[in-house]
Amino acid sequence: MPGVDVAYTHGGQTYLEADTLLTLARDRSAEGRAALLGKITDLFSGTTDYLSESERTLMDEVLQRLIGDVEQTVKMELAERLATLPDAPRGLILALANDEFLVAHPILMKSKLLRDPELIEIIHHRTLQHMLSISMRGQVSEDVSDELISNGDNSVVRTLLENKGAHISQKTYQYLVEQSQRIACYREPLIKRDDLSRDLAVRMYSRVSAALRKYILTHFEIDPNLLDENLGKSVEALMAEIRSKSHDGGWDRVELSELLAHANALSPRFLIELLREGEISVFEAILAEMAGLRLTLIRRFVYEPGGEALAIACKAVRISKADFASIFLLSRQARPGDKTVDPQELPTALDMFDRIREETARKVVQRWRLDPNYLYAMKQLDEDSSG
Repeated sequence: MPGVDVAYTHGGQTYLEADTLLTLARDRSAEGRAALLGKITDLFSGTTDYLSESERTLMDEVLQRLIGDVEQTVKMELAERLATLPDAPRGLILALANDEFLVAHPILMKSKLLRDPELIEIIHHRTLQHMLSISMRGQVSEDVSDELISNGDNSVVRTLLENKGAHISQKTYQYLVEQSQRIACYREPLIKRDDLSRDLAVRMYSRVSAALRKYILTHFEIDPNLLDENLGKSVEALMAEIRSKSHDGGWDRVELSELLAHANALSPRFLIELLREGEISVFEAILAEMAGLRLTLIRRFVYEPGGEALAIACKAVRISKADFASIFLLSRQARPGDKTVDPQELPTALDMFDRIREETARKVVQRWRLDPNYLYAMKQLDEDSSG
């Protein structure tokens, strides 16, 4: 970089930094790299009080031009060193933040010199990996959070929600709570946000797992009766939607996928309501989704005599004995053709439900996922029990 010099006088001696830095930048040896890193770090680690503001500005411009001639490994190490320095040159920090992800990562995560407009510009023009780094900053403003949520994917949003230093507006929380109806990975980090409002927690109650419902009850001091009432309203609303869709000709794949994402959190109460309404096909699809099994296999469980396989599937997804009994009887009555229930079927199914441990039931279901030959899996179950 001939012709660009920065000179300063300190302790009676004159220093010429630009030529030194340029020479070191062109030195590809390990020694040259170490010397360059040390020189730049020293320049901006609190030892530059003797530089005037104009000299610091000019040095920053020189370094920005110099950084283009430096190999990536050097820039990565430099970014690590400068990321936490309060006196680091802002222009160089910004250049590194807009570099390739491996270079930008420590700057985006740690540097307090980056301003919100600069972070938002990076969100708009760089990669999802850059957004992930920004979502992990120690402090993220509401404006930056909004941009991450608007432009990022589910992994960016979830990382942001898991960051206790991220500030999120109530309007954005309302949007995310609505999105959590179909995006399951938002639910737990949303519920565990310290600044989530009580009203929004109540709205989420019907969509989350039993463990998260318990968390809501413990941390938000909400009357359980209010939550049960809210859950009942959610079931009723979803059932109304299902009746409407059934009347209009059924579901397309996207609509069914969104239904399954919501309905999974409402089970088993929702499963029972579906069977009461005669929506056997939707019941089968949701149970298949819950268990991670093929729809054809779930249909075999529903229609086969005895009900042992259905008992195992329900035990594996933590459905209670009382709810299983209701599901079993209603599923028999909802079948096409003969709707009578053999008097011995319920005791047989309940006996299986009582005998099998939840852990064992999950192992059988895992085997079914690999091999739909469920009779073989049942034989293996007998062998496990006898062993």
